[in-house]
Amino acid sequence: MRTLGLTGLLAVCMLAGCASERGESVTMAGFDFSSISKVAVLDPSGDIYGETVKNQIADFFIFELMSKGYECAIRSDMKKVLDEQDFQASEVTSEADAAKIGKILNVPVVMLVNIPKFEQKISVTAKLVRVEDGAILWIGEGSGSTGKTLSTIAGAVVGAAAGAAVAGGDDRVVGGVIGGVIGGVAGNALSPEQEEQFKKIIKSKVCKDLPARMALN
Repeated sequence: MRTLGLTGLLAVCMLAGCASERGESVTMAGFDFSSISKVAVLDPSGDIYGETVKNQIADFFIFELMSKGYECAIRSDMKKVLDEQDFQASEVTSEADAAKIGKILNVPVVMLVNIPKFEQKISVTAKLVRVEDGAILWIGEGSGSTGKTLSTIAGAVVGAAAGAAVAGGDDRVVGGVIGGVIGGVAGNALSPEQEEQFKKIIKSKVCKDLPARMALN
């Protein structure tokens, strides 16, 4: 039986918990963002599951949009309209789909949000899509760690290693616990740490350079 030493496990966890953070965005040249009357934030897609989690992440983006002067469609009203039209949110996978749903919602611009990775590292991408022609007006992306502290991970490693030794288990026991501690969304809502990290990435990375609709005081 091959056994990975505790020092090695902690080194892996340190690398996982200290993932680099970055963010960047691109804006359509010459577009007048003050002309946007309302934005509808669609259900986030990607490596996330459950209505509660999707609503939490969508609300983080709505907060940033409103702080920059945009009016946002009420998500409960959006759901009602889409239900009446028998339109599935899961069908929105491209700019053309976003334009289609925007016409149903009667808004000029929609925001597409994608979470392609939620493991040791969180990756977030957002786009503002013009409903009229499906053009991308702005796109931003950002990434960061899951927000799990080294002490939390180290404690799980020590406990798992001790349990494996007593039970005669192998590395898979320890690996499974580590994966559970630093892995993606599990359950019906974001944990407080996950919630805080998502807010940080969305505010300071993804939406940092999102143009304001109007001059803010």
